[in-house]
Amino acid sequence: MKKIIVVIVVLLKFNSIHAQTFDTIPPYQKDSLHIPAFTVLQTDSTYFNDKKIPANKPVVIIYFSPECGHCQLTAQEFSDTMSAMKNIFFVWVSYYPLPEIKTFAEKFHLQQFNNIIIARDENYAIPSYYRVKFTPFMAVYNKEHHLVQTYPQGTKTEELINLLKENESALK
Repeated sequence: MKKIIVVIVVLLKFNSIHAQTFDTIPPYQKDSLHIPAFTVLQTDSTYFNDKKIPANKPVVIIYFSPECGHCQLTAQEFSDTMSAMKNIFFVWVSYYPLPEIKTFAEKFHLQQFNNIIIARDENYAIPSYYRVKFTPFMAVYNKEHHLVQTYPQGTKTEELINLLKENESALK
């Protein structure tokens, strides 16, 4: 009987040591003072990473799907109103194949803007960091690159501009 109890205790101890735990708090909620580390493949086949993001500019990271209807509406709206957002740096990323991302960028003329990069997140870093459930997902950072707001299902350009104006004179 003692042997059975010892075996059960050892098995329970072993199981608790090797049990996987899932942290319910997404990484972005633990570190709102930094843009996450990432490296993405741009549509011109060059790599872009978080260290190349311009300093002293607000940043919006948008995780999208080229097939998503809301993503397409967002891309069209952003393209149409980019003159009001020229001081914001945008990082549009997707896990879809690069040709589909490129077609999306061309369709909505996103590549014509100097303040937008559009790329493939080959390592799935962005959706893992934010635990993206829906597209378009947006993370908004101020010019000090501190997280201001996330939009799990995207937002309109007007709300984005107002948010950044409220948090600082970022668009001057």
